[in-house]
Amino acid sequence: MTPSVRRRTKILATLGPASDGALKMEELIRAGVDLFRVNFSHGDHAQHAARIAAAREAEKATGRPLALLADLQGPKLRVGDLPGGSVDVRVSSELRLTAAATSDNPEIIPVPHPELVASLQLGDRLLIDDGKMMLVIVKVDGADRIARPVAPGRIMSRKGIAAPGRPIPIPAITEKDIADGKFALTQGVDYLALSFVQRASDITLARKTFGAGVPLIAKIEKPTALDDLEAIVREADGVMVARGDLGVELSPEEVPIAQRRIVRTARAHGK
Repeated sequence: MTPSVRRRTKILATLGPASDGALKMEELIRAGVDLFRVNFSHGDHAQHAARIAAAREAEKATGRPLALLADLQGPKLRVGDLPGGSVDVRVSSELRLTAAATSDNPEIIPVPHPELVASLQLGDRLLIDDGKMMLVIVKVDGADRIARPVAPGRIMSRKGIAAPGRPIPIPAITEKDIADGKFALTQGVDYLALSFVQRASDITLARKTFGAGVPLIAKIEKPTALDDLEAIVREADGVMVARGDLGVELSPEEVPIAQRRIVRTARAHGK
């Protein structure tokens, strides 16, 4: 970048196989990157440690201060194991959602998250595989839920699930997040990013887990977080607008509106 260029924002880059090695990271820093993101949803601790060390080596070589952010995976909700790995459904199909890890019946969809199944109410939408399949709850049958597809398609094992507008009573920090976060801090990262934050108490829990002095970034990727946005921003040290994830649960035209609201709130609180 030439000295005449005056940037008014920072550039964040996610590390991965394509950017491995101190020399490649040095090129990225010289091109303008200010912060590297380490995604703990993929890879193991040895890979992350190697990337963090390479990033610090590149920082020294360039003489520019560099920040490192460890992005924790958070509680990822997924479909259980289906017979044959997938089931084809029609609009007329009635599917039974049950709290289980596996199913050998194509009309029974296992959901290994009892809290999610119990929270679903009549008329709720359930999005599977980033919205490629949408189910609507048509009946509450004891502990199970009966759902119908909005359109024909295929449901595959282990794909992600989202329930737009329905707060899910699950811990914001998983055992994996605790292990990953503590490991990342031993490696000298500057920030921890918390995925799927729904309420301000999620940030409070993270502070108790990782220590009061650890800077925390709240990722706003669920519409339920927008309902408690003011309190979340007050409690966090910064916020991340997760546009792609918000776009799964919000309609596309609502995403830029939500983004502007998040940015305005962050500015109002000096975050």
